[in-house]
Amino acid sequence: MTVESTAARTPRRSSKRTSAVKTTAKTTAKTTEKSTTGATAKAATKATAKKPARTPQSSDPELVQLLTPEGERVEHPDYSIDLTAEELRGLYRDMVLTRRFDAEATALQRQGELGLWASLLGQEAAQIGSGRALRDDDYVFPTYREHGVAWCRGVDPTNLLGMFRGVNHGGWDPNSNNFHLYTIVIGSQTLHATGYAMGVAKDGADSAVIAYFGDGASSQGDVAESFTFSAVYNAPVVFFCQNNQWAISEPTEKQTRVPLYQRAQGYGFPGVRVDGNDVLACLAVTRAALERARRGEGPMLVEAFTYRMGAHTTSDDPTKYRADEERAAWEAKDPILRLRTHLEKEGAADEAFFTELEAESEALGKRVREAVRAMPDPDPMAMFDNVYADGNPLVDEERAQFAAYQASFADSAEDSVEEGK
Repeated sequence: MTVESTAARTPRRSSKRTSAVKTTAKTTAKTTEKSTTGATAKAATKATAKKPARTPQSSDPELVQLLTPEGERVEHPDYSIDLTAEELRGLYRDMVLTRRFDAEATALQRQGELGLWASLLGQEAAQIGSGRALRDDDYVFPTYREHGVAWCRGVDPTNLLGMFRGVNHGGWDPNSNNFHLYTIVIGSQTLHATGYAMGVAKDGADSAVIAYFGDGASSQGDVAESFTFSAVYNAPVVFFCQNNQWAISEPTEKQTRVPLYQRAQGYGFPGVRVDGNDVLACLAVTRAALERARRGEGPMLVEAFTYRMGAHTTSDDPTKYRADEERAAWEAKDPILRLRTHLEKEGAADEAFFTELEAESEALGKRVREAVRAMPDPDPMAMFDNVYADGNPLVDEERAQFAAYQASFADSAEDSVEEGK
């Protein structure tokens, strides 16, 4: 069915008719204005001044959930999962250790040991659940916040910190863990993942590819292009969007008029929204999406609806744009607390397990802290190296200016010593 525009279907009216309508409208408006009382006019003005109501979304989002915020196990008709007590404890351990590592990295940045850090606080279930759904031969394309997925792929946490300290560009071999280096450019990794998945399909392999990105990245053109290519070429890729509801200070409602998962329909592949604070649901949905891709059924979009409980990065202050009540409401849905409640209710973990895990998490924090402090200080001048193969006059000029700027600090320190004598 061809949809025509309203302008194309509506015949143009004659100028005489238009003039008559305008004249009638003016007359009616004047009559109405005279007959309107002062109180009524004031009320009408006040109503007009109000902000326009938000347009309701096309349909209420459907949310896949297997574990409620109260720790109660529920079933879903399309996604089910049956885990042993040991597997449940393993997921809990993953989330606890990931959060401990993340907290240590944040503290190290505050102490001046790291230049920047992007915290995953509150998104542990989305990352651990999806990360544990992967097979060894699947390939991951992350952003810069997938510390939990890196943990699941066996990347040493200390390797993640070298880049944020400025001493390397990523301290791991992507092919050793099938986990690509962190991508800072927003949304570009979805194209990398799509191209890699197309190659996987041409090679005849049955592995799958997963690309992580956030709600903010979903507004990027690269993501739209990756959706188009993956659909047309039936690429075995899962797009995993962690919708933490804030693209730095920009809320999701200012980025889209429909739930993000529904965007997949326009490209010809399915999308699903999952409770991003439910590690069981994230595991079940991602596992199903990956299996679908491996069967040759093409891409799928998974929207993990979660919340960033911390700042966007350590350079951000979320108190300037978010209400404390909003964070408090989401803290009640904490993914780690949710699973712990379930483990205790089901008798799947005793106090000894939690005590031992606490000691393990503290040991991890200590190891990370010592490893970072043992790293060399970054060389500020190194950022000018390898910009161009044969050098460049502008870069040379900038290098000289920065060198002089750095030297000024040494001169100031020497002057202070001289004055103190």
